[in-house]
Amino acid sequence: MPKGQTMKLVIVYLVASVGLVAETVLYQAAAIHTADRGTIENGQLLVQGNRILAVGKQVQAPPNTKTVNLGELQLYPGLIAAATSLGLTEINAVRATQDTTEVGEFTPDVEAWISVNPDSELIPVARANGYTHALVAPLGGVVTGNSGLIKTSGWGVEDMTVKPRAALHIMWPVLSINPVPKSALRNPEKFKSPKDQAREREKKLRTLDQFFDQAEAYAKAREAHGDQEDFNTVPAWEGTLEAIGGRQPIMVHANYERQITSAVAWAKRRGYRIIIAAGLDAWRVADLLAKEKVPVVLDNVFRLPQRDTDSHEVNFRAANVLHKAGVKVVHSVRMGNWGATEVRNITYAAARSMAYGLPRETALQSITLHPAEILGVEKQLGSLTAGKEATFIAVDGDLFDIRSNVKHMWIAGKPVSLESRHTRLYEKYKNRPKPKAVQR
Repeated sequence: MPKGQTMKLVIVYLVASVGLVAETVLYQAAAIHTADRGTIENGQLLVQGNRILAVGKQVQAPPNTKTVNLGELQLYPGLIAAATSLGLTEINAVRATQDTTEVGEFTPDVEAWISVNPDSELIPVARANGYTHALVAPLGGVVTGNSGLIKTSGWGVEDMTVKPRAALHIMWPVLSINPVPKSALRNPEKFKSPKDQAREREKKLRTLDQFFDQAEAYAKAREAHGDQEDFNTVPAWEGTLEAIGGRQPIMVHANYERQITSAVAWAKRRGYRIIIAAGLDAWRVADLLAKEKVPVVLDNVFRLPQRDTDSHEVNFRAANVLHKAGVKVVHSVRMGNWGATEVRNITYAAARSMAYGLPRETALQSITLHPAEILGVEKQLGSLTAGKEATFIAVDGDLFDIRSNVKHMWIAGKPVSLESRHTRLYEKYKNRPKPKAVQR
Protein backbone atom coordinates (compact mmCIF):
# COMPACT_ATOMS: atom_id res chain seq x y z
CA MET A 1 0.00 0.00 0.00
CA PRO A 2 1.38 3.45 -0.90
CA LYS A 3 2.70 5.55 2.00
CA GLY A 4 0.09 8.28 1.46
CA GLN A 5 -2.84 5.87 1.77
CA THR A 6 -1.35 4.35 4.91
CA MET A 7 -1.15 7.80 6.52
CA LYS A 8 -4.81 8.51 5.61
CA LEU A 9 -5.94 5.23 7.22
CA VAL A 10 -4.03 6.07 10.42
CA ILE A 11 -5.68 9.51 10.59
CA VAL A 12 -9.17 8.03 10.05
CA TYR A 13 -8.52 5.44 12.77
CA LEU A 14 -7.37 8.10 15.26
CA VAL A 15 -10.42 10.28 14.56
CA ALA A 16 -12.72 7.29 15.07
CA SER A 17 -10.95 6.40 18.31
CA VAL A 18 -11.36 9.92 19.68
CA GLY A 19 -15.07 9.76 18.84
CA LEU A 20 -15.45 6.61 20.92
CA VAL A 21 -14.04 8.27 24.05
CA ALA A 22 -16.95 9.48 26.19
CA GLU A 23 -16.92 13.09 27.39
CA THR A 24 -15.76 13.65 30.96
CA VAL A 25 -17.64 16.30 32.94
CA LEU A 26 -17.01 17.65 36.43
CA TYR A 27 -20.18 19.00 38.09
CA GLN A 28 -19.74 21.44 40.96
CA ALA A 29 -22.68 22.06 43.28
CA ALA A 30 -23.52 23.69 46.61
CA ALA A 31 -24.29 20.25 48.04
CA ILE A 32 -24.27 16.66 46.84
CA HIS A 33 -26.71 14.34 48.62
CA THR A 34 -25.29 10.90 47.90
CA ALA A 35 -28.12 8.90 49.61
CA ASP A 36 -25.61 6.35 50.93
CA ARG A 37 -22.69 8.37 52.30
CA GLY A 38 -24.30 11.51 53.58
CA THR A 39 -24.13 15.03 52.16
CA ILE A 40 -21.03 16.69 50.72
CA GLU A 41 -21.13 20.46 51.02
CA ASN A 42 -19.60 22.29 48.04
CA GLY A 43 -19.03 18.93 46.42
CA GLN A 44 -17.93 17.69 43.02
CA LEU A 45 -19.29 14.89 40.85
CA LEU A 46 -17.09 13.50 38.08
CA VAL A 47 -18.95 11.80 35.22
CA GLN A 48 -17.63 10.06 32.14
CA GLY A 49 -20.22 9.07 29.58
CA ASN A 50 -23.03 7.35 31.48
CA ARG A 51 -21.03 6.50 34.63
CA ILE A 52 -19.97 8.27 37.81
CA LEU A 53 -16.20 8.21 38.20
CA ALA A 54 -15.86 9.95 41.55
CA VAL A 55 -17.74 11.99 44.16
CA GLY A 56 -16.12 14.17 46.80
CA LYS A 57 -15.05 17.53 48.12
CA GLN A 58 -12.10 17.87 45.75
CA VAL A 59 -12.10 15.38 42.88
CA GLN A 60 -9.01 14.83 40.74
CA ALA A 61 -10.21 15.35 37.18
CA PRO A 62 -8.29 14.12 34.12
CA PRO A 63 -7.05 16.56 31.44
CA ASN A 64 -9.62 17.99 29.01
CA THR A 65 -12.43 17.59 31.54
CA LYS A 66 -15.37 19.90 30.99
CA THR A 67 -16.43 21.77 34.14
CA VAL A 68 -20.07 22.64 34.86
CA ASN A 69 -20.57 24.97 37.82
CA LEU A 70 -24.14 24.61 39.08
CA GLY A 71 -23.77 27.43 41.59
CA GLU A 72 -26.24 27.18 44.46
CA LEU A 73 -28.03 24.12 43.08
CA GLN A 74 -27.97 20.84 45.03
CA LEU A 75 -27.51 17.40 43.46
CA TYR A 76 -29.62 14.36 44.38
CA PRO A 77 -29.84 10.86 42.88
CA GLY A 78 -32.67 10.39 40.39
CA LEU A 79 -35.89 9.57 42.26
CA ILE A 80 -37.60 6.19 41.87
CA ALA A 81 -41.35 5.69 42.19
CA ALA A 82 -42.27 2.14 43.24
CA ALA A 83 -45.56 0.39 42.39
CA THR A 84 -47.36 2.87 40.14
CA SER A 85 -49.74 2.90 37.16
CA LEU A 86 -47.72 5.57 35.37
CA GLY A 87 -47.99 5.25 31.62
CA LEU A 88 -50.94 2.85 31.82
CA THR A 89 -53.61 5.48 32.37
CA GLU A 90 -54.23 8.97 31.10
CA ILE A 91 -57.76 10.40 31.40
CA ASN A 92 -60.11 8.79 33.91
CA ALA A 93 -63.25 9.49 31.93
CA VAL A 94 -61.87 8.13 28.63
CA ARG A 95 -61.90 4.33 28.65
CA ALA A 96 -59.59 4.10 25.64
CA THR A 97 -56.77 5.65 27.70
CA GLN A 98 -57.06 3.06 30.49
CA ASP A 99 -54.84 -0.02 30.39
CA THR A 100 -54.22 -0.64 34.08
CA THR A 101 -56.23 -3.82 34.56
CA GLU A 102 -56.19 -7.27 32.98
CA VAL A 103 -59.08 -9.74 32.76
CA GLY A 104 -58.76 -12.91 34.84
CA GLU A 105 -57.83 -13.88 38.39
CA PHE A 106 -54.40 -15.39 37.65
CA THR A 107 -52.38 -13.69 34.90
CA PRO A 108 -48.69 -14.01 35.85
CA ASP A 109 -47.65 -13.88 32.19
CA VAL A 110 -48.75 -10.24 31.90
CA GLU A 111 -45.84 -7.79 31.57
CA ALA A 112 -46.92 -4.23 32.30
CA TRP A 113 -44.04 -2.46 30.51
CA ILE A 114 -45.41 -3.52 27.11
CA SER A 115 -48.56 -1.44 27.68
CA VAL A 116 -46.80 1.76 28.75
CA ASN A 117 -47.75 4.75 26.62
CA PRO A 118 -44.42 6.54 26.06
CA ASP A 119 -46.29 9.68 25.01
CA SER A 120 -48.32 9.89 28.22
CA GLU A 121 -48.56 13.48 29.49
CA LEU A 122 -48.27 12.18 33.05
CA ILE A 123 -44.73 10.86 32.56
CA PRO A 124 -43.16 14.31 31.92
CA VAL A 125 -45.10 15.70 34.89
CA ALA A 126 -43.52 13.06 37.17
CA ARG A 127 -40.15 13.70 35.57
CA ALA A 128 -40.43 17.44 36.21
CA ASN A 129 -40.31 16.82 39.96
CA GLY A 130 -37.25 14.60 39.82
CA TYR A 131 -38.58 11.11 39.04
CA THR A 132 -36.19 9.45 36.64
CA HIS A 133 -37.60 5.93 37.08
CA ALA A 134 -40.92 4.31 37.95
CA LEU A 135 -42.09 0.76 38.60
CA VAL A 136 -45.16 0.17 36.44
CA ALA A 137 -47.38 -2.63 37.78
CA PRO A 138 -50.57 -4.31 36.48
CA LEU A 139 -53.89 -4.46 38.35
CA GLY A 140 -56.77 -6.95 38.21
CA GLY A 141 -57.39 -10.35 39.78
CA VAL A 142 -55.21 -12.05 42.38
CA VAL A 143 -51.89 -12.72 40.63
CA THR A 144 -51.84 -9.70 38.35
CA GLY A 145 -48.55 -10.19 36.51
CA ASN A 146 -45.09 -8.69 36.30
CA SER A 147 -44.16 -5.07 36.82
CA GLY A 148 -41.46 -3.33 34.80
CA LEU A 149 -39.00 -0.66 35.85
CA ILE A 150 -38.93 2.14 33.28
CA LYS A 151 -37.02 5.36 32.72
CA THR A 152 -39.22 8.44 32.45
CA SER A 153 -37.47 9.41 29.22
CA GLY A 154 -36.69 7.52 26.05
CA TRP A 155 -37.66 6.64 22.48
CA GLY A 156 -40.50 4.18 22.92
CA VAL A 157 -41.09 1.58 25.60
CA GLU A 158 -38.19 -0.62 24.51
CA ASP A 159 -35.73 2.20 25.10
CA MET A 160 -37.44 3.28 28.34
CA THR A 161 -37.56 -0.15 29.95
CA VAL A 162 -34.71 -0.86 32.36
CA LYS A 163 -35.97 -4.12 33.88
CA PRO A 164 -39.02 -5.69 32.19
CA ARG A 165 -39.70 -8.23 34.96
CA ALA A 166 -38.88 -6.45 38.20
CA ALA A 167 -41.48 -8.12 40.48
CA LEU A 168 -44.47 -10.47 40.40
CA HIS A 169 -47.59 -8.93 41.96
CA ILE A 170 -50.26 -10.48 44.18
CA MET A 171 -53.38 -8.74 45.46
CA TRP A 172 -53.80 -10.54 48.77
CA PRO A 173 -57.40 -11.57 49.53
CA VAL A 174 -59.23 -9.47 52.12
CA LEU A 175 -59.52 -11.63 55.25
CA SER A 176 -61.87 -9.54 57.39
CA ILE A 177 -65.38 -10.71 58.21
CA ASN A 178 -68.36 -8.37 58.10
CA PRO A 179 -70.47 -8.96 61.27
CA VAL A 180 -73.36 -6.67 60.21
CA PRO A 181 -76.71 -8.55 60.45
CA LYS A 182 -78.87 -9.09 57.38
CA SER A 183 -81.52 -6.66 58.57
CA ALA A 184 -79.01 -3.80 58.70
CA LEU A 185 -77.68 -4.22 55.16
CA ARG A 186 -78.76 -1.89 52.39
CA ASN A 187 -79.03 -4.90 50.08
CA PRO A 188 -80.06 -7.92 52.20
CA GLU A 189 -79.72 -10.26 49.19
CA LYS A 190 -75.94 -9.95 49.46
CA PHE A 191 -75.87 -11.09 53.07
CA LYS A 192 -73.37 -13.81 54.00
CA SER A 193 -73.11 -15.27 57.47
CA PRO A 194 -69.76 -15.06 59.29
CA LYS A 195 -69.31 -18.81 58.73
CA ASP A 196 -69.92 -18.45 55.00
CA GLN A 197 -67.50 -15.54 54.84
CA ALA A 198 -64.87 -17.57 56.70
CA ARG A 199 -65.32 -20.48 54.29
CA GLU A 200 -65.01 -18.14 51.32
CA ARG A 201 -61.86 -16.63 52.80
CA GLU A 202 -60.26 -20.04 53.27
CA LYS A 203 -61.23 -21.00 49.74
CA LYS A 204 -59.42 -17.96 48.32
CA LEU A 205 -56.26 -18.81 50.24
CA ARG A 206 -56.42 -22.46 49.15
CA THR A 207 -56.87 -21.42 45.53
CA LEU A 208 -53.81 -19.17 45.77
CA ASP A 209 -51.78 -21.99 47.32
CA GLN A 210 -52.91 -24.45 44.67
CA PHE A 211 -51.87 -22.03 41.95
CA PHE A 212 -48.33 -21.84 43.30
CA ASP A 213 -48.25 -25.60 43.90
CA GLN A 214 -48.93 -26.03 40.20
CA ALA A 215 -46.37 -23.36 39.31
CA GLU A 216 -43.69 -25.15 41.33
CA ALA A 217 -44.61 -28.50 39.75
CA TYR A 218 -44.28 -26.89 36.31
CA ALA A 219 -40.87 -25.46 37.26
CA LYS A 220 -39.64 -28.90 38.34
CA ALA A 221 -40.92 -30.51 35.13
CA ARG A 222 -39.29 -27.82 33.04
CA GLU A 223 -35.97 -28.25 34.81
CA ALA A 224 -36.15 -32.04 34.37
CA HIS A 225 -36.69 -31.67 30.62
CA GLY A 226 -33.80 -29.23 30.25
CA ASP A 227 -33.63 -27.79 26.75
CA GLN A 228 -35.62 -30.54 25.10
CA GLU A 229 -37.76 -29.18 22.29
CA ASP A 230 -40.69 -31.47 23.03
CA PHE A 231 -41.48 -29.71 26.34
CA ASN A 232 -44.78 -27.84 26.08
CA THR A 233 -44.21 -24.40 27.62
CA VAL A 234 -47.17 -22.62 29.24
CA PRO A 235 -46.92 -18.79 29.28
CA ALA A 236 -48.82 -18.46 32.57
CA TRP A 237 -46.40 -20.74 34.42
CA GLU A 238 -43.42 -19.22 32.64
CA GLY A 239 -44.41 -15.92 34.25
CA THR A 240 -43.86 -17.37 37.74
CA LEU A 241 -40.47 -19.04 37.25
CA GLU A 242 -38.27 -16.15 38.36
CA ALA A 243 -40.37 -15.49 41.47
CA ILE A 244 -40.57 -19.07 42.74
CA GLY A 245 -36.90 -19.54 41.90
CA GLY A 246 -35.93 -16.63 44.16
CA ARG A 247 -34.55 -14.49 41.34
CA GLN A 248 -37.40 -12.02 41.57
CA PRO A 249 -39.35 -10.58 44.52
CA ILE A 250 -43.10 -11.00 44.92
CA MET A 251 -44.83 -7.74 45.75
CA VAL A 252 -47.86 -8.52 47.88
CA HIS A 253 -50.44 -5.73 48.00
CA ALA A 254 -51.99 -5.91 51.46
CA ASN A 255 -53.32 -3.17 53.73
CA TYR A 256 -54.68 -4.81 56.85
CA GLU A 257 -52.91 -6.52 59.71
CA ARG A 258 -54.47 -9.94 59.13
CA GLN A 259 -53.61 -9.77 55.43
CA ILE A 260 -50.00 -8.82 56.12
CA THR A 261 -49.38 -11.51 58.75
CA SER A 262 -51.03 -14.11 56.53
CA ALA A 263 -48.86 -13.12 53.54
CA VAL A 264 -45.66 -13.16 55.60
CA ALA A 265 -46.46 -16.63 56.99
CA TRP A 266 -47.29 -17.88 53.48
CA ALA A 267 -44.03 -16.55 52.03
CA LYS A 268 -41.97 -18.02 54.87
CA ARG A 269 -43.59 -21.44 54.44
CA ARG A 270 -42.97 -21.45 50.71
CA GLY A 271 -39.53 -19.84 50.85
CA TYR A 272 -40.46 -16.83 48.73
CA ARG A 273 -38.97 -13.35 48.91
CA ILE A 274 -41.75 -10.79 49.31
CA ILE A 275 -42.32 -7.06 49.56
CA ILE A 276 -45.43 -5.67 51.25
CA ALA A 277 -47.05 -2.88 49.22
CA ALA A 278 -49.81 -0.49 50.38
CA GLY A 279 -49.16 -1.45 54.02
CA LEU A 280 -51.74 0.62 55.89
CA ASP A 281 -51.36 -1.56 59.00
CA ALA A 282 -47.71 -2.46 58.45
CA TRP A 283 -46.65 -0.37 61.45
CA ARG A 284 -48.77 -2.62 63.69
CA VAL A 285 -46.62 -5.64 62.80
CA ALA A 286 -43.30 -3.84 62.38
CA ASP A 287 -41.37 -6.32 64.54
CA LEU A 288 -42.59 -9.28 62.48
CA LEU A 289 -41.65 -7.57 59.23
CA ALA A 290 -38.21 -6.69 60.59
CA LYS A 291 -37.64 -10.25 61.80
CA GLU A 292 -38.54 -11.73 58.42
CA LYS A 293 -36.67 -8.96 56.55
CA VAL A 294 -39.72 -7.89 54.57
CA PRO A 295 -39.51 -4.35 53.12
CA VAL A 296 -42.61 -2.17 52.87
CA VAL A 297 -43.78 0.15 50.08
CA LEU A 298 -46.01 2.69 51.85
CA ASP A 299 -48.70 4.51 49.89
CA ASN A 300 -50.94 5.55 52.79
CA VAL A 301 -49.16 8.52 54.37
CA PHE A 302 -51.93 10.98 53.51
CA ARG A 303 -54.79 8.58 54.25
CA LEU A 304 -57.18 8.99 57.18
CA PRO A 305 -56.66 6.68 60.18
CA GLN A 306 -58.18 3.24 59.71
CA ARG A 307 -59.65 3.03 63.24
CA ASP A 308 -61.40 5.61 65.37
CA THR A 309 -59.04 4.63 68.20
CA ASP A 310 -55.98 5.70 66.21
CA SER A 311 -54.51 9.18 66.56
CA HIS A 312 -54.93 11.54 63.62
CA GLU A 313 -51.20 11.39 62.75
CA VAL A 314 -50.86 7.60 62.88
CA ASN A 315 -50.08 7.31 59.17
CA PHE A 316 -47.63 10.22 59.33
CA ARG A 317 -45.67 8.28 61.98
CA ALA A 318 -45.93 4.85 60.34
CA ALA A 319 -42.70 5.11 58.32
CA ASN A 320 -40.65 5.98 61.39
CA VAL A 321 -42.22 3.16 63.42
CA LEU A 322 -41.21 0.73 60.70
CA HIS A 323 -37.73 2.28 60.39
CA LYS A 324 -37.09 2.07 64.14
CA ALA A 325 -38.05 -1.61 64.09
CA GLY A 326 -35.51 -2.23 61.30
CA VAL A 327 -37.83 -2.41 58.29
CA LYS A 328 -36.70 -1.00 54.95
CA VAL A 329 -39.26 1.66 53.96
CA VAL A 330 -40.12 2.90 50.47
CA HIS A 331 -42.56 5.74 49.83
CA SER A 332 -44.91 5.53 46.88
CA VAL A 333 -48.39 6.43 45.73
CA ARG A 334 -51.57 4.39 45.40
CA MET A 335 -51.93 2.50 42.14
CA GLY A 336 -54.70 3.19 39.66
CA ASN A 337 -55.97 6.17 37.71
CA TRP A 338 -55.65 8.87 40.35
CA GLY A 339 -52.36 7.57 41.68
CA ALA A 340 -50.63 8.01 38.33
CA THR A 341 -51.29 11.74 38.49
CA GLU A 342 -49.75 11.94 41.97
CA VAL A 343 -46.34 10.36 41.32
CA ARG A 344 -44.72 13.79 41.44
CA ASN A 345 -45.98 14.20 45.04
CA ILE A 346 -44.36 11.06 46.50
CA THR A 347 -41.53 13.30 47.67
CA TYR A 348 -43.92 15.14 49.97
CA ALA A 349 -45.17 11.90 51.53
CA ALA A 350 -41.54 11.22 52.48
CA ALA A 351 -41.29 14.81 53.74
CA ARG A 352 -44.35 14.35 55.94
CA SER A 353 -42.91 11.14 57.39
CA MET A 354 -39.68 13.05 58.03
CA ALA A 355 -41.59 15.75 59.87
CA TYR A 356 -42.97 13.03 62.16
CA GLY A 357 -39.67 11.41 63.09
CA LEU A 358 -38.22 9.61 60.06
CA PRO A 359 -34.52 10.57 59.76
CA ARG A 360 -33.73 12.82 56.84
CA GLU A 361 -31.24 10.42 55.24
CA THR A 362 -33.77 7.58 55.49
CA ALA A 363 -36.47 9.76 53.93
CA LEU A 364 -34.17 10.40 50.96
CA GLN A 365 -33.30 6.69 50.72
CA SER A 366 -37.02 5.84 50.72
CA ILE A 367 -37.36 7.41 47.24
CA THR A 368 -33.89 6.58 45.90
CA LEU A 369 -31.71 3.81 47.32
CA HIS A 370 -34.36 1.63 49.00
CA PRO A 371 -36.55 1.17 45.90
CA ALA A 372 -33.40 0.41 43.90
CA GLU A 373 -32.42 -2.24 46.45
CA ILE A 374 -35.76 -4.01 46.64
CA LEU A 375 -35.98 -4.09 42.83
CA GLY A 376 -32.44 -5.40 42.42
CA VAL A 377 -30.95 -2.42 40.58
CA GLU A 378 -28.91 -0.96 43.45
CA LYS A 379 -25.63 -1.52 41.56
CA GLN A 380 -26.89 0.81 38.88
CA LEU A 381 -29.26 3.31 40.53
CA GLY A 382 -30.29 4.79 43.87
CA SER A 383 -27.24 6.76 45.02
CA LEU A 384 -24.44 8.99 43.78
CA THR A 385 -21.59 6.51 44.05
CA ALA A 386 -18.55 5.88 41.89
CA GLY A 387 -19.30 3.15 39.36
CA LYS A 388 -23.07 3.71 39.26
CA GLU A 389 -25.08 5.20 36.44
CA ALA A 390 -24.89 8.99 36.19
CA THR A 391 -28.58 9.57 36.88
CA PHE A 392 -29.15 12.63 39.05
CA ILE A 393 -31.09 15.87 39.45
CA ALA A 394 -30.20 19.45 40.38
CA VAL A 395 -32.59 21.25 42.75
CA ASP A 396 -32.64 24.94 43.69
CA GLY A 397 -33.20 24.17 47.37
CA ASP A 398 -34.17 21.40 49.76
CA LEU A 399 -35.74 18.54 47.82
CA PHE A 400 -38.34 18.05 50.56
CA ASP A 401 -39.42 21.70 50.52
CA ILE A 402 -42.45 22.12 48.28
CA ARG A 403 -41.13 25.54 47.25
CA SER A 404 -38.01 24.02 45.67
CA ASN A 405 -37.84 23.22 41.98
CA VAL A 406 -35.94 20.64 39.98
CA LYS A 407 -33.87 22.66 37.51
CA HIS A 408 -31.91 19.98 35.65
CA MET A 409 -32.00 16.22 35.18
CA TRP A 410 -29.53 13.73 33.74
CA ILE A 411 -30.36 10.10 32.98
CA ALA A 412 -27.35 7.89 32.21
CA GLY A 413 -25.23 11.00 31.79
CA LYS A 414 -27.52 12.67 29.26
CA PRO A 415 -29.47 15.87 30.03
CA VAL A 416 -33.23 15.38 29.94
CA SER A 417 -35.90 17.98 29.25
CA LEU A 418 -38.12 18.98 32.18
CA GLU A 419 -40.80 20.39 29.93
CA SER A 420 -44.32 19.11 30.58
CA ARG A 421 -47.90 20.04 29.81
CA HIS A 422 -47.84 22.10 33.02
CA THR A 423 -44.81 24.16 31.96
CA ARG A 424 -46.16 24.65 28.43
CA LEU A 425 -49.46 25.99 29.72
CA TYR A 426 -47.64 28.20 32.22
CA GLU A 427 -45.49 29.73 29.48
CA LYS A 428 -48.54 30.16 27.28
CA TYR A 429 -50.66 32.04 29.80
CA LYS A 430 -48.14 33.91 31.99
CA ASN A 431 -47.94 36.78 29.47
CA ARG A 432 -51.57 36.74 28.53
CA PRO A 433 -52.65 40.28 27.52
CA LYS A 434 -55.30 41.98 29.55
CA PRO A 435 -58.71 41.61 27.92
CA LYS A 436 -60.10 44.75 26.36
CA ALA A 437 -63.22 46.24 27.79
CA VAL A 438 -66.28 45.15 25.87
CA GLN A 439 -68.47 48.02 24.68
CA ARG A 440 -72.13 47.36 25.41
